[in-house]
Amino acid sequence: MIAFIDEHRDVYGIEPICRLLPIAPSTYYRHAGRRSDPEQWPARAHRDIELNALIRAVWDENFGVYGVRKVWRQLLRDGVKVARCTVARLMKVMGLEGVRRGRRIKTTQRDDAVPCPLDRVKRQFRAERPNALWVADFTYCWTWSGFVYVAFVTDVFARRIVGWRVSASMRTDFVLDALNQALHDRQPPPGLIHHSDHGSQGGFNRSSQHL
Repeated sequence: MIAFIDEHRDVYGIEPICRLLPIAPSTYYRHAGRRSDPEQWPARAHRDIELNALIRAVWDENFGVYGVRKVWRQLLRDGVKVARCTVARLMKVMGLEGVRRGRRIKTTQRDDAVPCPLDRVKRQFRAERPNALWVADFTYCWTWSGFVYVAFVTDVFARRIVGWRVSASMRTDFVLDALNQALHDRQPPPGLIHHSDHGSQGGFNRSSQHL
């Protein structure tokens, strides 16, 4: 609203605009005064300016690898009393972030050159009975031994995982193993629809054709 008043004040005047907007003229004048006179800034704004300099110094001294937690702890060691959420807020505003360990995992890599089975679901993930519609996906999780991948098949009607497998790599076989487990355990009747994404490296296209 302040920006809107600034843009139209010369044409309509401040008070007429404020009568139509949910803002008092005194509020606008107070904000305008703070912009021209830093002495009128609230205490939090002055504190943020001081913290911005301290946070930037800690981040630069550590080669830009420190994240929120490490910057916050370093400030505490330096005798700066500040909340972690405040450090997180200011680092976000300044565009500062730490370096994350490990490699980034991307589970779905679409390949338009690979033939894709027909989409028989059309984003309507509802079923009137068990074993009418299964959906499949796979993700990754961290363990003491490293990342592992988990493939799972879910019955849409029951909202229950009916088949799953764990693997150390994104290979097609472990996706098919999850599907085969579900087929063996559930013995679905003819007409079952199996839906998955277009992740070519995960083998979901192949698993749909396999079914």
